[in-house]
Amino acid sequence: MSMLWAQYNRALAAQPLIVKALTSFTGFTAGDLLAQKAVERKDEIDFMRTARMATFGLLWHGPSGHYFYGFLDSKLPGTTMTTVFTKVGIDQVLWNPIFGTVFFTYLGLTEGKSSDQIVSKIKADLPTAVTGSWAYWIPASAHFVNFRFIPGEQRLLYINCMQIMYNIFLSFLGNKEVKKQ
Repeated sequence: MSMLWAQYNRALAAQPLIVKALTSFTGFTAGDLLAQKAVERKDEIDFMRTARMATFGLLWHGPSGHYFYGFLDSKLPGTTMTTVFTKVGIDQVLWNPIFGTVFFTYLGLTEGKSSDQIVSKIKADLPTAVTGSWAYWIPASAHFVNFRFIPGEQRLLYINCMQIMYNIFLSFLGNKEVKKQ
């Protein structure tokens, strides 16, 4: 196991953006598969749905997380309690709704939905996604641990590991139909 960890860290040091994108790809893939089989109890896996979730992790979550958390660390260095709580606040109040909007937009575009359908989805489900994030990330102290104890270069790996459970929720929410009003 220590050999795998050492290899991961070497790859992370050599190609941080690629490695973070691949860990997000893995986390979103796992979260969707778990959502389909364990939560929704589907008999057959919807591989196109999994591909949409996986590519969101690869193309947006990993790269944006790399740059966002790097930016946050550059502007708010250190691990004092004030710095940590400021980072958690920025992540949950500012980044969280941006993340959710991009998530629903990406899924809608890759499903071939119209802009009206995407806007309806965002209006219907973004509040649930944001408050669900608050319910998961803040009480569990996941981001407190992240910003206080996890080295910056490994921050996205930690988030992706924690996020697998949250991705089950996101996959379910992102793939449910919006009820017509």
